[in-house]
Amino acid sequence: MSTPTKNLSDAGVSIWLDDLSRSRIITGNLADLIATRNVVGVTTNPTIFAGAIGSGSDSYAGQIGDLARSGATVDDAIFTLTTDDVRAASDIFRPVYDATGGVDGRVSIEVSPDLAHDTEATVAQAKELWATVDRPNALIKIPATLAGLPAITEVIGAGISVNVTLIFSLERYAEVIDAYLAGLEKAKEAGIDLSGIHSVASFFVSRVDTEVDKRLSAIGTPEAEALKSKAGVANARLAYELFEGEFATPRVAALREAGANVQRPLWASTGVKDPALPDTLYVTELVAAGTVNTMPEKTLEATFDHGVVTGDTITGNYDDAHAVFAALAGVGVDFADVTQVLEDEGVEKFIASWHELKDTVAQALAGPAAAASAV
Repeated sequence: MSTPTKNLSDAGVSIWLDDLSRSRIITGNLADLIATRNVVGVTTNPTIFAGAIGSGSDSYAGQIGDLARSGATVDDAIFTLTTDDVRAASDIFRPVYDATGGVDGRVSIEVSPDLAHDTEATVAQAKELWATVDRPNALIKIPATLAGLPAITEVIGAGISVNVTLIFSLERYAEVIDAYLAGLEKAKEAGIDLSGIHSVASFFVSRVDTEVDKRLSAIGTPEAEALKSKAGVANARLAYELFEGEFATPRVAALREAGANVQRPLWASTGVKDPALPDTLYVTELVAAGTVNTMPEKTLEATFDHGVVTGDTITGNYDDAHAVFAALAGVGVDFADVTQVLEDEGVEKFIASWHELKDTVAQALAGPAAAASAV
């Protein structure tokens, strides 16, 4: 049966769910989304795990009790809980991974956001996460901060597959691509099979509109108002234009000859923030072959219910996207400042969620531990 999510998949877009919890795993919900919604991967982040573990779900209670009785620290408990979830989800997606030759069936787990500005610590934790999850279809998420760029090269160079997250600007995206290619070159020199290394570059969409539209409202002219809700899609379309150019170079051709994979663009932050906008906007307007769209469940269900997929909506719209940015500059929007603010806020929000998660787990550990000591 043809459905909008199947049509999206047929258009070359890999649908990944931007959520994971133990209840999704043990109830069969995740397997059901694979079967009925064409979901072929999962992304996680500190906010998602904070919500899952802090929701009061009984699905974590038994393990938290065991960890408390074993004397686990908060950091050790979080590491165990999250890597266990990602390992279990990776096993559920393993048939997809095998069927797609390793392209899909991917489950992402992020290094601690506290390490976003520490290259060496990011590399160390990425390697530890990869070894602990111990599944070939895992992806280690590393933020595209300035400190994250050399970490990406080092981790890719060690043969580890990476999801580069928190990309907002074309300039930073170009640096991410270079970091990926440098990592592949490093892996090749080390004799690592390049065909086993995969990567996606997560370009955030809705947050761009949120920040730009706030600035357009402050400007307040009719010209500014007319540009609202256009920057996010235009920015992503120009990212795809950059992707097409950067992965058509002799440097890439040499790596592809050695078995390397391209780093696919991934559209993240695709839940619509403005209720006045179509709830499938960042899905139907960003369709192109070889991309990933990672969706919150609400966006996934909206797409399945009423998304209209008309084929490629990116490659024929580059001129329009460039015109949007020329107009934004014309009314006084400093887009370089927009993207720096978004990167800084993105890291800060993940750090806040991470510490919320630590507080939640600390309280959960204290309960069983206190009960055990009273016996």
